[in-house]
Amino acid sequence: MIKRTLLFSNPAYLSHKNKQLTISFPEKDKEILTVPIEDIGVLILENHQITISHGCIATLLENKVAIISCDQSHMPTGLVLPLDGGSTQTERFRFQIEASLPLKKQLWMQTVQQKIYNQARVLEEIGVQVVNMKRWSKSVRSGDPDNYEGRAAVYYWGNIFSSFTDFSRGRAGDPPNNLLNYGYAILRAIVARALVSSGLLPTLGIFHRNKYNAYCLADDIMEPYRPYVDQMVYEILNERGLDNVNVLTTDIKKMLLQIPLLDVQFEDNTSPLLVGVSRTTASLARCFEGISRKIVYPEI
Repeated sequence: MIKRTLLFSNPAYLSHKNKQLTISFPEKDKEILTVPIEDIGVLILENHQITISHGCIATLLENKVAIISCDQSHMPTGLVLPLDGGSTQTERFRFQIEASLPLKKQLWMQTVQQKIYNQARVLEEIGVQVVNMKRWSKSVRSGDPDNYEGRAAVYYWGNIFSSFTDFSRGRAGDPPNNLLNYGYAILRAIVARALVSSGLLPTLGIFHRNKYNAYCLADDIMEPYRPYVDQMVYEILNERGLDNVNVLTTDIKKMLLQIPLLDVQFEDNTSPLLVGVSRTTASLARCFEGISRKIVYPEI
């Protein structure tokens, strides 16, 4: 079953009873709502007047729910994940920690190859020439010493939104950076949740190593999935225009909250992104264990 993503933008009190998330409101005339906790994958707390009981948090985490907290500008800033990823977690931690540098370089090569290919497909679908991108994807070597990821990024960001604006990618940049930031935060939570569920430490990356980043591995593994978010942001811009995305309205957020439900295509089947990410992280765990040498990523 596909897990649900719940966004709370208004004041509310969240508790739990009989394995149900119970939602009550300050307004006495509002009906109390319930949602089965087992149906929830991601919970986003946006309003600062939301109260959630500790027992509710504990139950959500027991059911592998990723809890995202937002700042005063309604942008995601915090992520709470369960610590227990499964019965073989200690063994998988050891495999991950002891992974050799050559293996990490090979895994990063595969990640960059698929990221560039998926970026190329996004550009190709909007009519941009991508012969160079596809060539770069095939040319990536172990560890990407030639920085094809950087070359592809320059070309990609210079073209994807060129019909709307002179775009420059940056967290604090002009729209549609705000949409990208929000979408990537949701994607990051999905990937981190899947890593924990696969018994892996989201902190220890195969390429990202920032000592202040608690989700280095999540930032690695989400790279080939980012183009799915970019594609959705492009569609929102195409539908609404640049002038109508300066503010992240509730309507736009609802669109971006569909990210877990996006179809992603693997060699043998199609699945929702939420399920596909779990397949990717499970394959990564097998790579660390020495059972496989290939991460399973989807292709756009």
